[in-house]
Order: sequence, then C-alpha cells, then structure tokens
Amino acid sequence: MAFVGKKFPNIAVNAMDEMGDTFKLNVFEEAVKNNKKVILFWYPKDFTFVCPTELHAFQAALPEFEKRNTVVIGASCDTAEVHFAWLNTSRDNGGIEGVTYPILADSNRNLANMLRILDLQSEEYQEDTDSYVYDGDNVTYRATYLIDEEGTIFHESVNHMPVGRNVSEFLRLIDAYAHVQKNGEVCPANWEEGKTAMSATRTGVAEYLSAN
Repeated sequence: MAFVGKKFPNIAVNAMDEMGDTFKLNVFEEAVKNNKKVILFWYPKDFTFVCPTELHAFQAALPEFEKRNTVVIGASCDTAEVHFAWLNTSRDNGGIEGVTYPILADSNRNLANMLRILDLQSEEYQEDTDSYVYDGDNVTYRATYLIDEEGTIFHESVNHMPVGRNVSEFLRLIDAYAHVQKNGEVCPANWEEGKTAMSATRTGVAEYLSAN
C-alpha cells in the first residue's frame, strides 16, 4: 500500500536514546510540533550485518540532515533493552556505539503493521488451531519514509534485507522537495541542489529539454 501523499500514522512508540533512556516518540508529532522534516528508516534486526553499516552511515550524515531541518530516526522491532545493548557495543565488534539519534523499539509491531512493512511473505490456515501461520521472520524490510513539516509522507521506499541504502539519495530528495516548497518549481530526473528546475507547464518542460 502506498502512503505517499498521506499523513504519517499519529501513534507513539517506545524509543531509545543514546543515554539509554526509554521514552515515547510520535514521529508525526516530531514533524508537526517542531516544524521539521523527518527521515524514518527501518532496519530488520539489531546485531546483524548490513544494519550497522546503515546506522553508522546515517550518523555520519547527521550534520547534513540537520542543515536541512531534518530529524533522523531509526527503527526496528527489537526491544529498547536490545537497542541499548547494541548502542553499548563498539563499532569494532559490530555495534553502533556513537549513534546519537533516537531508535524506535516497535516490539509490539503496531507501527510496522500499520505501514505493512513486516516480512510476512505468505500465510497458511491451520484448521486444528483455527489460526494462520506466516512464513517470514516478522521483522521489517529496509523501509524509508520522508515526512514533511505537516506530517505528510513525500517519499517512501522499501529495500529487501540484503540491500543497503544510499544515504546521499535521501539528502537529494529532501533538497528537491524543499526546492518545490520554496520555489513552486518541479525537479527533473537527476536534479541536484544548484541545478536548473522547471515550471510544471508545457513551455517549462520544452525549455528545460531544449537546454539539457
């Protein structure tokens, strides 16, 4: 189900900060109340393989997101306690020590279920128990959401488990959306900050294609 153009779910979820404190975090309110954009990225599990490379990559890019008035939030279905253990594991041992942005601990999977990003590949009805058995790990794919200052999702993407994300692309998407917000122009393919955008008219696209 596509969520682009819709409001992000207004729900509070447990989260862990770098100090080891558990608190409630509402991603929708984080955007609207603070008048900020939010990038929320989900990863499958703590103490795994591709996942720590992504968390460190988002941490390295944190100053760039902050320049763009954007809050970074990680998320998985691990508990806050497991997050804390991983935060206290050194990088040399596969940990995420040094990560400073909050990480959602959606252990009851309420938000992940709303977003439909859990690895529940198929279901089989069991007559003896009158229930369904799912074939999957019940963890999330690598889903990413960009949310604007009004709580509206303006980008979503989902990667399969083995494929890590390109953090720079999300910076580009935020730049493009900010340009649209500020100037009312649309951003063509491969647009980057400083390049020419265009008006959403026949004349605008003709002029752009003629020049490019």
